[in-house]
Amino acid sequence: MGKLLWYPSEEYIKQANVTRFIGFVNERYDLKIDSYGELYDWSIEKIPDFWASVWEFGEIIASREYDEAVDDLRKFPGAEWFSGARLNFSENLLRYRDDRIAFIFKGETFKSIKMTYAELYNSVARLAKSLRKIGVAPGDRVAAYMPNLIETAVAMLAATSIGAVWSSCATDLGSQAVLDRFSQIEPKVLFTVDGYFYKGKRFNSLLDRMSNNYQTINR
Repeated sequence: MGKLLWYPSEEYIKQANVTRFIGFVNERYDLKIDSYGELYDWSIEKIPDFWASVWEFGEIIASREYDEAVDDLRKFPGAEWFSGARLNFSENLLRYRDDRIAFIFKGETFKSIKMTYAELYNSVARLAKSLRKIGVAPGDRVAAYMPNLIETAVAMLAATSIGAVWSSCATDLGSQAVLDRFSQIEPKVLFTVDGYFYKGKRFNSLLDRMSNNYQTINR
């Protein structure tokens, strides 16, 4: 057996979210779960109770609560989860608006960049306002041909905050693959960059051929 590299301290275990969740479940259902293994066993024996507890413990923000956690456990796949619930993905992720760190980004050739939850909320709100101004509405598709950047996450949160459908693909995908994917959903807005870095090299993603093909598809 290999050497154990790390083991959490008692204080670390005490403050862990899974420990808090076990305490929450024990109190709610009058149980005596004492380990992750016991929690796992309960989660597969009492599936509806487990997921209802996850919803409540996670303090999910919803405009309409669910009718039942799961409709038919005999259908896997095919069961419907949290039927009747209505919620916004972005609203849940943007619930914090303080100075805690939301993102830490470090690119191959750039210094590390940090963004707080307050800064993230403001950036998303400004972009969402711009999307609304140009006519993006719930159900519209918004796509991104972007690398892993903070700006990519901001665009996703802004689009989903107003009810748009988000889709994306990485900039290292070939132009034809991108066209095949995005032509199926016909996005109203496309976010992109002029290039990206990989293994210290810069690659240009502003391809005239891709632009021309995309215009042809959408004529």
